This record gives sequence, C-alpha cells and structure tokens, in this order.
Amino acid sequence: MRTGHFKESYASLVALNDSHVVWAWTAVLLAGLLALPLFAGNYPLSLASAALIAVVGAVGLNLLTGTTGLISIGQSGFLAIGAYTNGLLLADYDWPLWATMPAAGILSALISLLVGIPSLRLKGLYLAITTLAFAFIVTHIILYAEDITHGPNGVFLPKVTAFGFDLSRDRPFFYFTLAFTILAILLALNLSRTRIGRAWMAIRDHDIAARVMGIDLVRYKLLAFMISSFIVGIAGALMSLQIRFVNTDVFGLILSIEALAMIILGGLGSIAGAVLGAVFLSLLPEVIRLAFETFGDPSSTTYTTYVYEIRGIAYGVVIVAFLRFKPEGLIGLWRDAKRYWTNWPLAY
Repeated sequence: MRTGHFKESYASLVALNDSHVVWAWTAVLLAGLLALPLFAGNYPLSLASAALIAVVGAVGLNLLTGTTGLISIGQSGFLAIGAYTNGLLLADYDWPLWATMPAAGILSALISLLVGIPSLRLKGLYLAITTLAFAFIVTHIILYAEDITHGPNGVFLPKVTAFGFDLSRDRPFFYFTLAFTILAILLALNLSRTRIGRAWMAIRDHDIAARVMGIDLVRYKLLAFMISSFIVGIAGALMSLQIRFVNTDVFGLILSIEALAMIILGGLGSIAGAVLGAVFLSLLPEVIRLAFETFGDPSSTTYTTYVYEIRGIAYGVVIVAFLRFKPEGLIGLWRDAKRYWTNWPLAY
C-alpha cells in the first residue's frame, strides 16, 4: 500500500517517481505539448518555444545554484558563449547543426572552468560578484574580438534544417526545442539521484562537513560548473536559432537576473520548481501586456515605451512578494495544495 510519505522499497527510492498519478499527468502534459502546434498559431508557438528555452537554461542554473549552492549571476555570459559558438560555426564555417549544438555546450563547459576555479575559495556574495564580472568580460571580449565574432555587428544565422525540417518555421523549431528540454530535464533528474547529485547537495548544505565525509570539493564543484554551463550553453544555442541574429545587446545583465529569479520563484533546488519558475517568468510579460490592453487606454503607448522598465518592476515585485510570503516558491505552493487535498477533509 502506498503511504504517500515513505519509500517502501529500494526500487521506489531510486525511481524518478514511484507515483502512477504523476506519470499519468506527465504523459498528459507531454501529449498536450506535442499537440500544441496543431492548434496554436505562430505567435503562441514562438512564446512557447521561448519558454522552453528558458526552462533549459533554468534547469542548468538550478544544478549549480539550487543543488550545489554556488550562486551565479553570470549566466548571460554562458548563454552568449553558446549562442555565438552556434551562430559562428553555422554562419562562418558551415558546420552542420548536429555538430554546432554540442560544440556550443562543450565550449561553455570548458570556459566555465575559469569561473569554477575561483569558486574553490569563494562562495556566497563573493562568488556571485565573480560570475557577474565574468559575464562583463565575455561581452567585452566578443565586442573587441571583431575578426572572430563580428564585434558589434553581430552574427546573422543562415537557414538551418534538422532532419529535413526548416527550423526557421515555428512548428519544427518548437518540436526541436521540446526535445532538448526533455533531455535537459531527464539529465538533471537522473544526476540528482546519483552519487554526483548527492555530493552536490552535501556541498550545498555544509561544504566542510562534506569534505570530512570524503567528498572531493574541487572535483564536484568544477563538475557542477561544467555540467551547468554545458546545459546553459545549449540554451544559448537554441536562443540563437530562434532569434536568428546574435548580438551582445541580447545578453545583458537583466538576462542573468531573470535566470536567477526563475529558480528562486520556482523553488531553489527543485527541478520542477525551475521548470515552473521559467514558464511563469517567460509568460509574465505577455500577461502584463494583455492586462494593459484589457484595462488600459487603447491609445496609450505607456507599455510599448516603457516595456523594459515595466518588466523590471514586475520581476522585482514578484521576487519580493515570494521571498516575503512564500520562500519555497511555486513548488512550495504546489506542495501545500497537494498536501491539503491529500488529507482533505481532515487538512491541518
């Protein structure tokens, strides 16, 4: 009999999830996503693809900050590396897509060692500032290495196909992005169940105690940086395929703050929370736009004029509200709701 609280066998302990209900709802969600292009237009599909890319990036950052406890606000730098690697290899060197996507992730992972090595001595706010400086350094290198990166002119991506489908069209690109999103989530879920994932959690909870227990801090911290940056680099490559034009203006500081906000709002350390937070923040600007159109003056240009300021304020308000009233994030709200209905009508 399923207790709902305790694992009753070793198989259930190592399973991704031992609940048939969860698997059933996951299948329904996946079927809904697969059927979405059949009913949605180009604009909703474009929004959905952007949300899926955000999910990939948030899952990668969650491995580093949520699971390992290494705060990073330099994700825009790794996204830029992935996007530029993919764009330059496609546009200037005619590499096939099946080679440029892994190359974007691998280069991001290798460069992450430059940030990961200082993390062996730094943590908390000091590490966060280091990663922020890294993002600025990446931007300046891209701007001044004009012979390689095209500098401020940016990179125009050519038309790209995958398995014979044109990825410049919304429907094939949505399925392409969905495939990478599923792979990223499965990778993160499986890593969290392995020795590596448990070592990361031990480092997050207390790194000195983890070292006493025999965990190699150097190895596992660098591994966290590399795997997280690999996934974020893939997210950057997907971004480049969607926007078709890569420029340093795309990878500003606000992108790093958005990425960090996604995992905080979703619930730090939870992969499901990272997914929820990424979808929530990706669709929040659209909700604000619809609210302005519905309740505001139709002739007003306030939203279009101050779109970035409004988005920044909205992000700030949402983050403060969650930190004040629900620090566990969206996944905490979901767990509360599930606990209430599990024990209903004797909820306490």
